Formats: sequence, C-alpha cells, structure tokens
Amino acid sequence: MARVISKCPICGSNLIVTELSCPSCGTVIKGKFELEEFFRLTPDQLNFLRIFIKARGNLSDLQKELGISYPTAKSRLEGIVKTLGYEAQEVTEEKQVDELLDKLEKGEISAQEALEKIRRLREQ
Repeated sequence: MARVISKCPICGSNLIVTELSCPSCGTVIKGKFELEEFFRLTPDQLNFLRIFIKARGNLSDLQKELGISYPTAKSRLEGIVKTLGYEAQEVTEEKQVDELLDKLEKGEISAQEALEKIRRLREQ
C-alpha cells in the first residue's frame, strides 16, 4: 500500500480523509476525518523518530547510529517538534532568554531590563 500523504500537492493545504473502508466485510464509512499529526512527518523524519525511540531518547546514541553530529541530531529533533506543532514552552523560553542576553551583550538593554524580562518569562 502507498503511504498516505497529508499535504495537497497543488496548494500545500492539509488534506482530510473522506472515506474509510473495511477490506474484510466491505463496510464503508464516509465523513471528514483529520489525519493524526504523525502523518505530517516526512519519511526521513519518521525514520529519525524510530531510531530516536529505539535509542530511548538518547541523542548521543542516535547520532552514533545515524553518523551525524549532535547539533544536527538536535536540529532534526527540533524540526520534528515544529512539524508536529509541539513548540515546547521550554524551547521558546530558552530562545527568548538567549535573545535577551544577546541584546544585553550588544548594549541594547540594561542588565536590570534583562533581569525583569527573564523573571516575567519564568512566571508565565
């Protein structure tokens, strides 16, 4: 059987399933059904995820099996997180803190401003 695609090849919109059928008894169910988020992953992302699970979430083991660097493994995992729509709060917070520290380093904001903004981020 062919792999189910989740994006329209013409416009790129998300596709929906409109019919399900049973090969044993012939029952047909019609309607509008959303695909699970894992259908959004590319074959390469699915393979990465399989190896990630096999490595029990250990990026060091995964990078060794795939022959890639740790930053590449982390980047690919981030790509999967974004594709699935799971932009993690910690990742977002970490990025915001990094941006604030960059601004502080460049002299764009004061240390007090950076400290206040980081505290507000952590309170959310």
